[in-house]
Amino acid sequence: MYRLLATACLLVSLAACSSLEFPGVYRLPIDQGNVITQEMVDQLKIGMTRSQVEYVMGTPLVRDTFSPNRWDYIYSLNDRNNEKQERHHLTAFFVDDKLSEFRTDIKPSPEQAAETAPDTEEAADE
Repeated sequence: MYRLLATACLLVSLAACSSLEFPGVYRLPIDQGNVITQEMVDQLKIGMTRSQVEYVMGTPLVRDTFSPNRWDYIYSLNDRNNEKQERHHLTAFFVDDKLSEFRTDIKPSPEQAAETAPDTEEAADE
């Protein structure tokens, strides 16, 4: 009798730890990190202060103590129901507490790209 009870407990314990998915069970999409949107990237301008960048983007996910002039924003969304994975990354660099450069995998909107692109006539004159 004890052997049967021990076997049943072992099987229940193993079933609880398994990665079996039950059909029809809804799983919530889980997003982690800082949400990075096109609108947020479009609001970033070279020369902004750290507090202005933090107001637009939120608190950075990674503030490296060895590189205090670099902030990293990372966002990931895993939706198991639709098997959708979304990942974005933005790195902001500061010089004298002003935004000097930022790199991201989100392309700027056409209006923003036209504003930040160097004027080709001025570059040709130099």
